[in-house]
Amino acid sequence: MPKYFPFKIAGYYLYFTMACVVECIHAHASDTKLTEAGSAKLFIKSDGDTIVQKRGTLSDKELATIQKYIKNNYLTMFEMWSQYSEHGFYGENK
Repeated sequence: MPKYFPFKIAGYYLYFTMACVVECIHAHASDTKLTEAGSAKLFIKSDGDTIVQKRGTLSDKELATIQKYIKNNYLTMFEMWSQYSEHGFYGENK
């Protein structure tokens, strides 16, 4: 289960599962178990903006902090994602 970064952002790890690579790039955010159950799920657009599919247990402040972090680091995240998936950003046909 790849983590985008080895540290937590706003108390949450950002990661994806190998089952996820059939979709466009997104990040799960979880503070405990790195599973899809109970985690937030944010799809990432080509400009770094995110679409929140599931917010999990994140507060508004935590969600905003994570969205800002993704916006500032989405290209690094996409580099990692691209090693496992041929699917691109949210809203792109690929």
